Amino acid sequence: MQALWMLLASLMFAIMGSCVKLATEHEASLSQVVLFRGLPSVVLLLAWARAGRHSILPTRWKPHLWRNLAGVSSMWLGFYALAHLPLATATSLSYTSPLFIAAWMLGWGGAQRDMVRILSVALGFLGVIAVLRPSIGHDQWLAALLGLTAGGTSAVAMMQIRELGRIGEPEWRTVLFFSCGVCITSVAGLSAEGWGDTDLRGYTALTGIGLSGLLGQLAVTRAFGLGSALLTAALQYTTIIFAAVLGMAFWQENLDDIAWIGMGLIIAAGLLSIWRTMRESRTMAAAIREKKA
Repeated sequence: MQALWMLLASLMFAIMGSCVKLATEHEASLSQVVLFRGLPSVVLLLAWARAGRHSILPTRWKPHLWRNLAGVSSMWLGFYALAHLPLATATSLSYTSPLFIAAWMLGWGGAQRDMVRILSVALGFLGVIAVLRPSIGHDQWLAALLGLTAGGTSAVAMMQIRELGRIGEPEWRTVLFFSCGVCITSVAGLSAEGWGDTDLRGYTALTGIGLSGLLGQLAVTRAFGLGSALLTAALQYTTIIFAAVLGMAFWQENLDDIAWIGMGLIIAAGLLSIWRTMRESRTMAAAIREKKA
C-alpha cells in the first residue's frame, strides 16, 4: 500500500510539473506559481476541517516547524536553480534527496540500515542522470550548489514528514501547515515581483498546479508516514517516467535510447526496493507466527 501511495504522488507531481511548464509558457510569474501551489490546499483543507469539526491545532509544533522550514526552503532553492540552470541539471539536483536519506541511513540509521534499499536509491539516481544528462557551466556553480542544497533540505523535510506520521499527525494537517507556509512566502515574492500577466489557459494551469500539488502532497505524506523511508524515496524517481510520458503526449518531446535505458533503471530501482520490503514483511510475519506457536 505504501508503494501505491508513492506512485500516486509521483503521478500527481508529474502533472503538477506539466502545469507549471504550461503556466510559465502563458506568462505566469514564479510567485504566482508558488501562490497557486499552496492556496487551493489551504482553502480546501480549512473548509474540510470546519465541515468535519476537526481541530487544526497540531499535537506537536516542532516537527511542523522543521518540516515547513526545510520544505519551503527547498521549494524556493529549487526554483532558483530552475531559473539559472538547464532544466535537466536542476531536475537532477532536486532528485538527490533520496541520496541524502540513504547517506543518513548508512551513517546513522543503525537498525534501519539496508544496503539493498540504498543500492536501489543509487540505481534510481543513475537512471535519472541517464534520462536527463545534466551539465554545469563554469559560471553556474553557485546555482548548482543551491540546487544541491534544495535536495538536502528536501530530504530533511521528508524525514520530518515521516516523524509526523509516527506521532500520529494526520496527513491533511501536515499538508495544511506546509501550504500555509508556501502562501506566506509567495506574498513576499508578489510584493517584489508583481502580478503576472497571464491568460485563461495560464490560470487553468495554475489551478491544476494547486489541485495536483494537494493530491500529491497528501499521497506522499501518507507514503512517508508508512513503513520504509528508503522504499518511498526510491519510488519517487518514477516521477521522471510519468513526466516523460506527459512530455511526449503534450509537447512532442522524444527520448533517445539512453533515456529509455535510464527509465529502465528507475523501474528496476523501484521493483528492487518493493521486493526487499515485501520479503522483509514476509520474514517478520513468519517470525510472529513462530513466536505464537
